[in-house]
Amino acid sequence: MELKFQVAARIAKPVEEVYEAVVNPDHLSAYFTTGGAKGRMEKGSTVMWDFHDFPGQFPVKVIDAVVNEKIVLDWEATNEDGTACDEPGAGYDIRMTMKFESLEDGRTLITINERGWRSDEAGLKSSYGNCEGWMQMLCSLKAWLEHGVNLREGFYR
Repeated sequence: MELKFQVAARIAKPVEEVYEAVVNPDHLSAYFTTGGAKGRMEKGSTVMWDFHDFPGQFPVKVIDAVVNEKIVLDWEATNEDGTACDEPGAGYDIRMTMKFESLEDGRTLITINERGWRSDEAGLKSSYGNCEGWMQMLCSLKAWLEHGVNLREGFYR
């Protein structure tokens, strides 16, 4: 069984504004990467993300980025507590694809798909954690862009 998931949200802002809020590290740091983001997401780049709930910067490889349409990211799989997988041959990547769709009413539909975990207990737990994280990212993005509210402020230690 392939471990994968999809989450989606509609943001009441034009696609250009929503896309910029995701690829720009200053914006991403304001509502999502509680420890900060470094580097603009552009095809072929590696950016760094840090979170208070999983301290320590980790590299995110930007496989593809089409302005206002999609972003494809890879990063190394981790255990559910955010630590690196340490079993032999554990070094494998997870793939996330985020698509942006401009809706007729001026809103933007964002769809996030993620896949690539091993079909074992650790992979299942990690996939659930990432699904939770991406849904929280979409909710935080919506609150930030539509209302100027940072949902993640004070959420973690």
